[in-house]
Amino acid sequence: MAANTAKGSPPQVGLTVLVSSVASDAHTWNLVYLQLLLEEFGHRVVNLGACVPDDLLVAECLRVRPDLVVLSTVNGHGRQDGRRVIGRLRACPELVATPVVIGGKLGIDGPRAQDHRAALLDAGFDAVFEDGSGPAQLRSYVDSVLPGLSASVTR
Repeated sequence: MAANTAKGSPPQVGLTVLVSSVASDAHTWNLVYLQLLLEEFGHRVVNLGACVPDDLLVAECLRVRPDLVVLSTVNGHGRQDGRRVIGRLRACPELVATPVVIGGKLGIDGPRAQDHRAALLDAGFDAVFEDGSGPAQLRSYVDSVLPGLSASVTR
């Protein structure tokens, strides 16, 4: 894994994170925010943008081989689109162990948010960040990926 080195500071190991929306979501500011946030945390980001078809997301994950995939949704169809796309990702033997998380507005029926979270975890996501989750929760999860990655992968 490549190291980011600032002059006078020890090298830091960062993740390669692929950021994307789900196929039905045309929102972009959330993706720009996530990219800037993850870069601030010291990670390299490949941002696929909005309305990414499932086939393209799978193909890019196979090409890039990210350490982490972060899916963001604002349109309220995260549960539906997320369940479909995680099935496609997990069907690829090369991606079955890649950490994949989803966050944002997972549904349009508010009080059932806990049902959405459970369904997405059961479908294969490693973490689910519901609307209103803050940067500290994402950072905590991303930081937890680093030790396991450095112990099992050499790039």
